[in-house]
Amino acid sequence: MLSRIASALVPVLGRLSVSCEVAGPVAPGSIVAANHSSLADPGVVLAALRRLGTEPVVMATAGLWRVPVLGGVLRAGGHIPVHRGTDRAAAALDSAAKALAAGRVVLIYGEGGLPKRRDSRDAEPGAFRTGVARLAAASGAPVVPLGQCGARRLSSGGTVKQLAGFATAPLRRPALYVHLGAPLHLVDDITEATATAQRAVTAAWRTAEQRRCQGERRE
Repeated sequence: MLSRIASALVPVLGRLSVSCEVAGPVAPGSIVAANHSSLADPGVVLAALRRLGTEPVVMATAGLWRVPVLGGVLRAGGHIPVHRGTDRAAAALDSAAKALAAGRVVLIYGEGGLPKRRDSRDAEPGAFRTGVARLAAASGAPVVPLGQCGARRLSSGGTVKQLAGFATAPLRRPALYVHLGAPLHLVDDITEATATAQRAVTAAWRTAEQRRCQGERRE
């Protein structure tokens, strides 16, 4: 349901372009590791993946489950709440590993949070936490790096600016780009695997950003 909502809403808000290094849907039992830059980018990523024939389970901050309507949608879709900074945080990785074993695709944000910047520009992904590496080590699943840019033009800054961004987006229709890199298998060393995952997502983000710049020059 969440992917269907995103797929219907995102084209109204902006112009979505999707590219990938491996054609077709993401293979079942894969981890999609994405960069996180805006409150809007989960919708952009879900719409892009659905266009490719993939509807993932999302790992997201547990606070979203308390949001009216959205919480019900998340529960109904079997998405995975992450209770950051608590003893329950590790349980999210266990749930994700079970979803992978059942053949689901799991979407995880390597940075584990949003950047502190308030402007609308895109920038390289920040430092990764160890979640991607730990999940890959526990499950043996391949990691598909995903880079997205443009979502900050839908939503960034303080509350008033974010609301204004969403309200005016159907008129502005900013360009949104998503690029999926080739799947990779991470090594068992968590430090090295975390660095490898960050480099791969950064490379995918650079491809998306280059395509955005090329599109702006054509316009």
